[in-house]
Order: sequence, then C-alpha cells, then structure tokens
Amino acid sequence: MVARLSVREEVFPLKGSFRISRGARTEARVLVCEIEQDGAIGRGECTPYARYGETVEAVAQAIGAMGPSIAGGLGREGLQRAMKAGAARNAIDCALWDLEAKRAGKRVWELAGLPEPKPVITAYTLSVDTPEAMGAAAKEAADRPLLKLKLTGDGQDAERVAAVRANAPEARLIVDANEALTLTEVERIASALAAARVELLEQPLHAEQDETLRGRQVPLPLGADESCHDTATLGRLQGLYQVVNIKLDKTGGLTEALRLKAAAERMGFRVMVGCMLATSLSMAPAHLVAQGADFVDIDGPLLLAADREPGLRYEGSLVHPPEAELWG
Repeated sequence: MVARLSVREEVFPLKGSFRISRGARTEARVLVCEIEQDGAIGRGECTPYARYGETVEAVAQAIGAMGPSIAGGLGREGLQRAMKAGAARNAIDCALWDLEAKRAGKRVWELAGLPEPKPVITAYTLSVDTPEAMGAAAKEAADRPLLKLKLTGDGQDAERVAAVRANAPEARLIVDANEALTLTEVERIASALAAARVELLEQPLHAEQDETLRGRQVPLPLGADESCHDTATLGRLQGLYQVVNIKLDKTGGLTEALRLKAAAERMGFRVMVGCMLATSLSMAPAHLVAQGADFVDIDGPLLLAADREPGLRYEGSLVHPPEAELWG
C-alpha cells in the first residue's frame, strides 16, 4: 500500500502566559504529521518558530508538499537530503520513525540500536516576571530538582536569580537568556550567577555575536541553543560554548538529533536536550535523545492547560519513556 501523508494544526492553551525575552504566549500551536501505510499510522509533531523564519502556514505547506515523495517511497535518509533542517522535516522524520516501528512491531530505540530508555529528570521552566513573582513561583516549585529561569537583560536579572535561589535553596538552577544579553551584561552578571550556584547560562548573546565570546573567561558553562542547529553548526562553536542544546525542531528530526548528539560528545561538548512549547508527541522522541544527557528540558506538557491523550507520564519532574500508543 502506498504511504499517505497528512498534516493538521492543533492548538493547546497554556496554564497561563509564558514569557521569554522575545515576548509572551498563551497557547502552543503545533503541527501533526501523519503517515499511513498498510493500516499503520506514524505520527510526528513540530512547533514552527518565528526566530528561525518559520510560520505555521509555511511549515504546514512544506510538510504537505512532501506527500508525493513519501508516497513514492522516500525514507528517512532521503528525507535528510530532500529537506533542510527545521520544524517541517522534524514532523515528517519522527512520523517515519513511528511508522517503521509500528509496521515492524518494534520500538524506535530497537530500530536505532539504542539501549532501552529509562526515566529522566526534566527541568521545570519559570517564565520571565518580576523578581518577586519569580521568587514566588520558585517557592511553589522548590521541590523540583532542576529549575530553569528565563532572563531578559533588563537590569533585574541578578535579582531574579537571587529571588529564585532564596526560595528554592536546594534546586539545581540553569538560566536561559534567549539571546537577550550583551557581552558587557554577561561579564557583569556571571559572578552573581556562579555565586547562586547556577550550573549553566544558555545562549546569552545573539547567535551572530558568538565570536565575541572567544577567549573570554566566564565562571560558569555557556550553552548554545539558537547557535546550534545540526551537526554542521558544531565546528564554529568550539572554544565558545561548553554545552549544546539539541532540539528536534532545529535538527529536523530524530535522525539528525542522534547524529548531532554523537558528534557533540566526540568533540567534547556536554549535551542538553530541550524542547519548544509542545505536547508529549514532541517530547517522546526527544526523551530518547535525552538518555545520558547532562541537562534535560522537556517540560513542554507541564506548561499546558491539558496535554494530549495519551501523553507522557510525568511524576513531578521525572519523565517516563513513551508508551508505543503515543509514539515509537
């Protein structure tokens, strides 16, 4: 039977407003790609991201345009050559993995030659707010082992971190600036972050300013997110960043994400696995990449008013591997 591809948009309201340095959101708009063949349906989900020039409409069109190629037998390896890295390829790639697993009666980790996945601890993200509000949010989440807070470069970031640390004294902390800082601000705030036992400063500068970090001594590890997309981007990050954040919507799917992880580890980078605002269908393949990662941030479903059913099983911040009914 010929494989048939379809794509649809789904909208999931958030528990509240989620704010980073670029703005606020109240819903997650995702695209679900389904590929049906011989009675089996493989699914993949992506979140188009404006920072990378993506819109829901354009990504949906790009996914749909691959229908004839998929019907003609295009597989995962051919897909890597046929499409650029990004959200559209991610949805199709993950759907192809899921379809292959269902047709073979196996799990994706078996097909990929990987060990059976185990539960992982995810970060829990505190969106940008006043120091007082973020301190209160941290107090409510103080029992979570890993908290991630967003910074803005507005002059109050040190106070935000101090408030979170005071209200969650035992939690591990990582911070994400989403490109909002200048080099001067990084150097000014770095000591305060280190004093607060922050373990990672993620993407402090705009990706175009990466090179200004070369030769700078910063008292905590720096992570590349917007600067790291796929394997081809790794080389220029050496000497600038110590950690790379792997997101499937950037790599263009699980296939490249696994390659990026292996290459990053060979080159001496520590690995973080992150996510966009999305449902458990997006987190499921990311969970596989997250095995053995230094930092895991797949808390997207925890920020939704309601996740899809069935979804991943979260016990606090402990995320269990997906059941086959969800994905893989």
